[in-house]
Amino acid sequence: MWNQPTEVELAKVPRLYETENVSAKDKVIHLHFFLGGSDWFICEFDGENTFFGFACLNGWTDLAEWGYISYKELKELKVEQPILFGGEKRFTLLEVDRDLHWDVRKAKDVKLIRECQGLLLFDQ
Repeated sequence: MWNQPTEVELAKVPRLYETENVSAKDKVIHLHFFLGGSDWFICEFDGENTFFGFACLNGWTDLAEWGYISYKELKELKVEQPILFGGEKRFTLLEVDRDLHWDVRKAKDVKLIRECQGLLLFDQ
């Protein structure tokens, strides 16, 4: 994983179930991870390996959902990407990256989550 969050940064994320009484649109997204067309938005952490948040994989907005995300699996995920190098086809490994320019905000203020959940959900 590129730009893995520090222990201090992870400690700022609410613990698992701490925000379960907060509506989905008002959950605060503390971290954003991405790889290609996949995005993971984190709002809770158990302090060890489990995040709770919103995932949109491969840009499939109709299949995006709230759920549990394995931190260990995010750190280990690697995807082969073909590249041309000197006219020769080679492969490089891409890893999940953390958005270093992420500003903490509510889910309803994240464009991709709004698109995946449907604007009506947040405009009520």
